[in-house]
Amino acid sequence: MKPLSTGDPIRLGPYRLLGVLGEGGMGKVYLGQDGTGRPAAVKVLRPELAHDQHLAQRFVREAEMAKAVTSKGVARVLGSQTEGGRPWIATEFLAGPTLDEAIGAYGPMDGPTVRALADALARTLHDIHTAGLIHRDLKPPNIVLTSSGPRIIDFGIARPEHGLTLTTTGQIPVTPGYGAPEQILGRRVGPAADVFSLGAVLVYAASGRRAFDAAHVAAVQYEVVHGEPDLSQVSTELQALIGPCLAKDAALRPDPGQIAAAFTPPKGADRVWRSGPLAAGIKTRETDVHRVTTAVDGPRPVSRRRMLTALAAGGTVLAAGGGTGTWWWLRDGSGSGTGTNADGPSDPFDIPPAVQAEEAKLLDPDKGEYIVGEAPKALWGPVQAVAADTPAPLPVGDVVVIGAKAGGVAAFDMVTGKQRWRAPTAVPSGRYLSLSDRLVALVDAKGTLRTYVPSTGVPKWTARAEARSLLAEDDDAVYVVTKDGRLRSIGRSDAKVRWTARVTVNLSAEVHPLGIAAAGRLVLWTAEGDVLAVDSTDGSEVWDRLKQSDEILRPAHQDGVVYLGGKTLTALNIGDGKELWSVPAGKDYLGAPKPWRFPTAYPGMLFAAHDDEPKRLNPKTGKELWGMGSGDGPMRMQGSGVWVVDTDEQLPRVSGLDLTTGYPRMVYKTGEGSRWGLAAAGNRVFVHDSHSLTALPVF
Repeated sequence: MKPLSTGDPIRLGPYRLLGVLGEGGMGKVYLGQDGTGRPAAVKVLRPELAHDQHLAQRFVREAEMAKAVTSKGVARVLGSQTEGGRPWIATEFLAGPTLDEAIGAYGPMDGPTVRALADALARTLHDIHTAGLIHRDLKPPNIVLTSSGPRIIDFGIARPEHGLTLTTTGQIPVTPGYGAPEQILGRRVGPAADVFSLGAVLVYAASGRRAFDAAHVAAVQYEVVHGEPDLSQVSTELQALIGPCLAKDAALRPDPGQIAAAFTPPKGADRVWRSGPLAAGIKTRETDVHRVTTAVDGPRPVSRRRMLTALAAGGTVLAAGGGTGTWWWLRDGSGSGTGTNADGPSDPFDIPPAVQAEEAKLLDPDKGEYIVGEAPKALWGPVQAVAADTPAPLPVGDVVVIGAKAGGVAAFDMVTGKQRWRAPTAVPSGRYLSLSDRLVALVDAKGTLRTYVPSTGVPKWTARAEARSLLAEDDDAVYVVTKDGRLRSIGRSDAKVRWTARVTVNLSAEVHPLGIAAAGRLVLWTAEGDVLAVDSTDGSEVWDRLKQSDEILRPAHQDGVVYLGGKTLTALNIGDGKELWSVPAGKDYLGAPKPWRFPTAYPGMLFAAHDDEPKRLNPKTGKELWGMGSGDGPMRMQGSGVWVVDTDEQLPRVSGLDLTTGYPRMVYKTGEGSRWGLAAAGNRVFVHDSHSLTALPVF
């Protein structure tokens, strides 16, 4: 959310404009509010483009296409002005996650939920086609999940039936992996193109993976036209229903009515939008929006500040893109609420936008900027003002947070290495967290959870959490281990305790447990090598893996899969703990185990260290792609490489390994240390070696 600036209108039609929600090549989207206090997303054509007859007609057509569909399954158009002045379209404000956000947060949907989703979307497509239109851009970001069911949004490239796919510039306005073969080939399309897109959407909903995927856009498009969809993670029952939708020949695909009949969900399946973890997330956002848009003593507009604060808690709005709509889900979790603020009477939940540091230059050996296999010149450091027992450095916005030698926790400028601020009461040996890059969360010696603005160190909300250590965070809460060994969830929107739970594993050991929070699960690894997953909405235990290791190791997560090191390198479904694959650890010549350490996951990539050798593996199968160099410490990806720490006492170093081959491209010798930390952001790698903090360039 950005404030209005010079040149932005204050009012359009009945809507008072409060801020800018997004912008693109064709226009801007403003947060608007009518005379009754009802919010709307108001999309406006840029003034310099309003006189372009082609673009103006395109904008008018978008409004007409959207208004032509009266189905309850689409985002409703509240009003528009397409003649004179600045053309605009106002659409209703939808509170709730897009489908891709929901899958990322809660994992793939089960069979009944996929059936309910398919039934609702097919009926809406039938309504769209009955109106004589083809949506042509059905994809997870264009589906919003509300308490009344899924809603299809964005008619930016919708056309009457039998319209050509190609634009006047020859571009193909279709999202890779979701557009039908005939769209990619630039042929005339009919309603069957939307059916193909629906099939691809359902594969993603059921598996958390794309039906067609590859490293490059061109390769994805080739797979759509010539390859077969990846249905390996879709149940056999659903494969039989989804498969026909993905037929290469449009004539062989079922129509929406047939799809709705085939996918008939079991009785009560539509309750998923009103009960359960997904529904709870939807309800929270709807409640936040309703609370601030409803005046206490009758309908009247709410203040601009109050509205902006509420929108930080969540909501879906339409943003203008370069020819196609883009949907933004504003859910950074910093909504209004109560809490204390050491900074005085200012609102502790009035959080400024995230500030990002300027990215460093990627070095090129062909230009003589570094010698392959040798040490690059540090960007800055080593800085000696850091604590010896601190956790790994944490890049947040434009600073790097780490334990301070003078006590507490300090933030150092990411570009210059100069100290920006210090929180002297924070526990330097405890973990610290980034909350959407807009706040740093710390725990002080009294167990109070404190938050600070990363760039300035200005204190914000606090919570009396009785915390011993920070464990993890997600969009809704911060999770801590209490001083008496329990789990506790603190809401990010109000700083209140949501739940406290005692679990069956030991959380009172001297070594703090490590954890991650994702997809509705909090997964923690104890000092005794036990792994436990609890439901992040109430703290109830869901699954466990006891004695996974003889040491404490942080789990990794990506796309609904959690990866565990230790005696095996194991991939589990984060929702139910079902094992997807496992690779055993080897043994040395004395028979002692050589555990897997530091699993690290990124989209489409998995890394782990085994037998002092960093390896890249296929995240879907665990098959080794390469093993190269040496390293047994943390691994982080940045630029075109993955960076790994080798803690060898004789030759400690940090190596930058080529992502494709694993070949060491940069090798930086560090000082000695008993604790090692590694982090990466902004084309920089940050290394902590117990004594200092150093920033390195990347290739």
